[in-house]
Amino acid sequence: MGMSAPILKFAMNDISLKRKIAKIAVDSSRVVIRPHAKKRMRKRRILLTQILHCLRNGNVIEPAHQDIHGCWKCTLESHTSGDVVKVAAAIDRDADGELVVVITVMH
Repeated sequence: MGMSAPILKFAMNDISLKRKIAKIAVDSSRVVIRPHAKKRMRKRRILLTQILHCLRNGNVIEPAHQDIHGCWKCTLESHTSGDVVKVAAAIDRDADGELVVVITVMH
């Protein structure tokens, strides 16, 4: 009873990462757009609403993987507002919980 078991972290797959991103992105204040992604949004005329739709409803087109820092990443794609939008995103954490970080956006 006094011994505690070690906490095991499970690897994400495409489905589990997609669900986690969608769940976090329901609260748009938990979505962080990196400066590079903001530049690409302007250049490619992609709206924040399209990005949020993609995060919440998109399909994984680049498989779930961890970067060298241990963050889970993937690329999602969705059809929104007459465009095909792709969003490269990662899961991160701050003092208030988990975040979705938008790395870049493309058509």
